[in-house]
Amino acid sequence: MLYVAIAALLLALAACVLALVALRRGAPSTATGTAHEPLPEDVQGLRQEVAALRAEGAYALKHLAVVRYDAFGDMGGHLSWSLAMADDEGNGVVLTSIHGRSEARTYAKSINDWSCDQQLSPEEDEAIAAARP
Repeated sequence: MLYVAIAALLLALAACVLALVALRRGAPSTATGTAHEPLPEDVQGLRQEVAALRAEGAYALKHLAVVRYDAFGDMGGHLSWSLAMADDEGNGVVLTSIHGRSEARTYAKSINDWSCDQQLSPEEDEAIAAARP
C-alpha cells in the first residue's frame, strides 16, 4: 500500500511540473480559457481605412497663420489682417482684409507650393511663412 501511495504522489508531482512548464512556455490553457486567438479578419480593413483617412487629411487646410497690422499710419488697433491657410503640400489661400476709416476691402489669393502667382504684400508673405511647417 505504501508503494501505491508513493507512486501516486510521484505521478501528481510530475503532473504539476509539466503544468508549470507549459504555463511558462505560454501554452494555452483549456481549463482557464486563456488561449490566444488570432485577430479578427476585419482588422486589415480597419487598417486600410485609417491609411485612407491619413492620406485624405494631407489635403486639409491645417497650416494656418494670421498677421495683424495697421494698413494706414493714421489708424491704430491692428484692424487689418492677412490669413494664410494651406495643406501639407503648400496649396491653399491667403485672405487679406484691409480696414480704413470709411471702408474695408478683402482680397483672396491662391497659394501653390507655398508661393503665389500674384504679387503679395509683405504681410501676406509673412503669413505664408508663418503657416509653413
